[in-house]
Amino acid sequence: MHIDFGSKNSRMTIDDQPKLKFIISSQYFIYFGVLGIFLPYFNLYCYHLNFSGPQIGMLSALRSLAMVVFPLFWGSLADRFRIRKPIYIACTFLSTSICFFYLRYTEFWPMLIISAFYGIFYAPIISFLEAVTMDVLGKEKKSYGRIRAWGSISFIAVVLVLGKIIDWYSIEIIIPLILAGSIVFAAISIRIPAVTAERKEVLKPNARSLLNRRVVLFLFCAFLMLISHGAYYGFFSIHLEKLGFGSTFIGITWALASTAEILVMIKSDRIFSRFSLENVLFFSFLVAAARWLVLFLTDSAAVILLSQVLHAVTYGAFHMASILYIDRLAPDQAKTLGQAVNNALTYGLGLMVGFFINGYVYEITGSHTLFLMSALIAVSGGMLFQSYQLAQRSHRSGMTNDD
Repeated sequence: MHIDFGSKNSRMTIDDQPKLKFIISSQYFIYFGVLGIFLPYFNLYCYHLNFSGPQIGMLSALRSLAMVVFPLFWGSLADRFRIRKPIYIACTFLSTSICFFYLRYTEFWPMLIISAFYGIFYAPIISFLEAVTMDVLGKEKKSYGRIRAWGSISFIAVVLVLGKIIDWYSIEIIIPLILAGSIVFAAISIRIPAVTAERKEVLKPNARSLLNRRVVLFLFCAFLMLISHGAYYGFFSIHLEKLGFGSTFIGITWALASTAEILVMIKSDRIFSRFSLENVLFFSFLVAAARWLVLFLTDSAAVILLSQVLHAVTYGAFHMASILYIDRLAPDQAKTLGQAVNNALTYGLGLMVGFFINGYVYEITGSHTLFLMSALIAVSGGMLFQSYQLAQRSHRSGMTNDD
């Protein structure tokens, strides 16, 4: 394997992993720092612009729709022509350029159009970054969480500081901050390593290899898991404000969730050495159902804060296990496409459907009901996933006995 930084004299081997890990970690740090502005506060910003529940749901769903379509398109191009790095850099700069228009427009329809074009280029960034990370880590893939944890550290710092800043000033400050972070991210993206496997010939990515029953079943269950997260990512901050909590408390809840997530990521190698990926995934479904049920049942600040600790499992453990699971199932010539498919059907289609459903249900019933629906969806995904695993074990056991 070779790592190419783009110049004739910069071809390096995997022995330079410390430098490569630093560059990748910095990308995670900036990416999730910007996400720490966007995720807790952008929908709240739209709420303060007097957008309705369906309008907020539509904006969120449109961004998620982009996560379905464009990672697949860009990922397929990257694997087929081995141009992952140029596409990655182009997407970071183009999405940042489009972000400037959020400064100019605050009406719903212009923002919907801006979000559509922004999503085209923003959508594939994280799946490309995950694929590069898997390649660079090589045999150390179980330590993925230690690199990914830098993103969570950044997310925590941002949401804690930003919550207080919004209380002091105005929520309108988030748009300039998102743009500033995006500019820094794009500038650093130039240094992302271009990882290429040593092959005698370039193999075309075979999408059919990602359509076997095991992959499809997992992706459908993960899709349900992310539908259940639609209420959290789309309406949790609004839910808290409706309960009477301020931006500082909202920031603390998001930061606490990410703090718990970091602890799991740092110990990722131990977790996945002791427990199978399948068991981690199933446990994550059950914990997600419990977490959403708690948010349905309580208005207590202390209990809400305590429930945020479960993010360590519902996002941290589930996300890491998903990345490793898809990497294990995808063939070498379709690693980028494999991560793109996973990202598209979960954080893309799953969240899109979740945002749409929750946007309309919120208008009818309020925010509490959203989390009851989420609990039922999460437990359904977990039961389906575990039933398939048990059926497979039973089938293998039967074949062994026949022999």
